[in-house]
Amino acid sequence: MSGGWLLWTLVGLPLLAGALLTGAGRAADRIAPGAALAVAGAATVLAGLAAASRPAAGAPLLEGLPARLAVDGLSSIMVVTVAAVTLLVLVFSAAECGPEQARARFFGLVLVFAGAMLLTVTATTLPLLLMAWEVMGAASWALIGYWWREPERVEAAAVAFLTTRAGDLGLYLAAGAALAGGPAAATLALEELPATAEPWLSLATAGLLAAALGKSAQLPFSFWLSRAMQGPSPVSALLHSATMVVAGAYLLLRTGPLLEATGWGAAVVAWTGAATAVALGLVAIAQTELKQLLAASSCAQIGFMVLAAGVGSAAGGTVQLTAHAAAKSLAFLVAGAWLAGLGTQELTGLRGAARGHRTLGLTFTVALLALAGLPPLALWAAKDVLLAAALADSPWLYAAGLTAAALSAVYSARVLWFVWRPARRGPAAGRLPPVAGAPLMLLAAGCLALSVCAFPVVRESLGRVLGSGEPAVRGWEFALSGAVALAGGALAWAWGDRAPPPASARLGRWCAGWLGLERAVRVGVVAPVLRLARALAAFDDRVLDPVAEAAARGTVGLARAVEVRSERRIVDRAVEGFAAGVGRCGRLARRPQTGRLHQYLAQAVTGLTALAVVFVLVR
Repeated sequence: MSGGWLLWTLVGLPLLAGALLTGAGRAADRIAPGAALAVAGAATVLAGLAAASRPAAGAPLLEGLPARLAVDGLSSIMVVTVAAVTLLVLVFSAAECGPEQARARFFGLVLVFAGAMLLTVTATTLPLLLMAWEVMGAASWALIGYWWREPERVEAAAVAFLTTRAGDLGLYLAAGAALAGGPAAATLALEELPATAEPWLSLATAGLLAAALGKSAQLPFSFWLSRAMQGPSPVSALLHSATMVVAGAYLLLRTGPLLEATGWGAAVVAWTGAATAVALGLVAIAQTELKQLLAASSCAQIGFMVLAAGVGSAAGGTVQLTAHAAAKSLAFLVAGAWLAGLGTQELTGLRGAARGHRTLGLTFTVALLALAGLPPLALWAAKDVLLAAALADSPWLYAAGLTAAALSAVYSARVLWFVWRPARRGPAAGRLPPVAGAPLMLLAAGCLALSVCAFPVVRESLGRVLGSGEPAVRGWEFALSGAVALAGGALAWAWGDRAPPPASARLGRWCAGWLGLERAVRVGVVAPVLRLARALAAFDDRVLDPVAEAAARGTVGLARAVEVRSERRIVDRAVEGFAAGVGRCGRLARRPQTGRLHQYLAQAVTGLTALAVVFVLVR
């Protein structure tokens, strides 16, 4: 067995098993959790083997365009992260998803989703990446709208799907530009895209940026992540941690040479990531619901990954990605458990939740402290690594990143203040999934284990694995970022649940509404498109339809005129005359055919006599 077999099995096993479970429907509900856990466990083992052996595989796809996938330094980290987080989310889901729910459909879709993500991170050619990208988007739509009988959830799934699909069109633009402009046309390999000639290089980069920023909910696409909160909590945990929402950031980290080749792509990516980290940090602070706050924090934290891709910090972006996967999946699963047990997402309704459920409270605290960037947890070190690269690129980028880090500490400490604050009526209590604590404690242990990335030697080792030579983090940078995180957290804790100052009330409402992004898109994009569609429909009804109907009536009239004047008067008479002549000839031909021998002899004599007369006359 070759390494190619290992890689095809890694991506094919969850895709095939997920498709079978989804297709089986309610008949497979009983076996779905166990089967999904077995497949996810096997995929995690295969991911570890693939990360260690670094296999590559290929197969013919289209004429001249093969399908290729491989595990290298960056994707080796991603396949393990995706598989491990999927397994732990499924463990939690098996405890939370009751027998009355469509478990086969849920677990099948999760496996399809995870398989598409594994294919996304290992694909090295654009056709295969496009296929995985599309399957991942379709599976996310089905998972967000899992409770399809509720119109609000279906609408949220449609908004999320259509928003990301608008950005996904950029990948088709990138593929078309690569076919038109350079060496990548031979195979559409990602590594060959930087050699594309202008203007196709800029078109390919712009298309790739649109797809990546849309998938990772960066500005101006961020609002779709708010709507995605309508899905089940395990879906949010998987979607926001190591899979779809980080797929765009991963793609930008993967295609760093392409961003550098354009001369403008890297700067656009870096500033978009920094702006998203700051703006969505403010949005997270303004939220009053836990899942909405965590969704906004996902956009902000992924903004750090995008910033890392823009400044060429592959090591910092990768550490940020893996540590965020552990912390955010943990936070969303705890939020789901509290929602199931306490029946509320409101921060004010969650007062004392951590005191009433100590296991969940401690694991949630680990996750939020990591998001806050408090030393010695992993995201603190990750931010320092990428901020060092940002400082080498531009002090303004560094300042924006440091501001976003402070905002991370503020919204994290704000949530912790609520869940640890004594409840006004005693500790919050409620019935939780029976084994919810076990997988959450595993996730917490993983999040703590990732804290070793705080040590520069580990960061430098990761840099060598990824083939990146990045600037070292100096001592004062560690001290400054740690001080900023502690100051922001202390400020938020001291402020508690006080109302914001009147001067900032309007800003707070604007941030609480996700910067009005969805409304802006509806007004600036959806409404004009619909007006154009209505105008075209009216033009069709009032102009094209009457013209077509008039043309049809004219054609019918001409056909009737031709029928009356030509066919009936000329063709019909000619046919009738020809038929009459043939009939007369037939009647004349039948006259000699009497069947009597003496008449045939008489006819022969008459004929021969006539020929003899003619012969005599001619001579």
